[in-house]
Amino acid sequence: MIEKAMEIRTSDGVSEGYIYRPADAGSWPGVIHLTDIGGIREAPREMSRRLSAEGYVVLLPNVFYRTSKTPVWDFPRKMREERTMKRFGELITPLTPDAMERDVSSYVGFLAQQKGVKNGPIGVVGYCFTGAMALRGAAARPDKITAVASFHGGGLHKDTPDSPHTVLPRVKARLYFGHAVEDRSMPKEAIEKLEAALASWGGNYESDTYEGALHAWTIPDSPVYNEPQAERAYEKLTALFAAALG
Repeated sequence: MIEKAMEIRTSDGVSEGYIYRPADAGSWPGVIHLTDIGGIREAPREMSRRLSAEGYVVLLPNVFYRTSKTPVWDFPRKMREERTMKRFGELITPLTPDAMERDVSSYVGFLAQQKGVKNGPIGVVGYCFTGAMALRGAAARPDKITAVASFHGGGLHKDTPDSPHTVLPRVKARLYFGHAVEDRSMPKEAIEKLEAALASWGGNYESDTYEGALHAWTIPDSPVYNEPQAERAYEKLTALFAAALG
């Protein structure tokens, strides 16, 4: 495994990050790993290493580069704590729908030029709020992104004009959504509305709710990490990429 720190120039600035690729000579499909609100740390780095070992070049960008370099947290995250909620806002607010599309488009262009990346389609996976970012990226780059996965993605269907689901008509990728239970960021009613929108869209998709899995269940350093269900999610992710990326 080759792991290298990188600087990724975007239309709005410079995001630092990491790239992972198998050590063997050859070329592999490219994948972009968009982190949860915790940003780049050991957990997503290890997730990226594991995925790269399946035969992919994985780009792990700092999606919060407008606010902070890595690490983006200098204190423990505690839900509903005032300073934690304030930091959430500082990190997420600059990531408008348009900014998400611009950033993923920049990440795609950067990844496609890296050593060992096969000339072909690219996959994107997002966790928590970056599930929406992955979907918006597929709308921005339908020419390159052919597979998108979202795990415990929040706010994927909202009753607002800029809801992430409204980009579906521009998406050509295969989509996979893995939902948590009792998730305030994506409750049962929102999941049902998203699935209705996906059915109307008519593309290739799956949408699963993971029994007993709470928001952030796939992240190894999460207090609600659920290993059996995380392994199921990983199998779904790798099957999606194998089918769509070759």
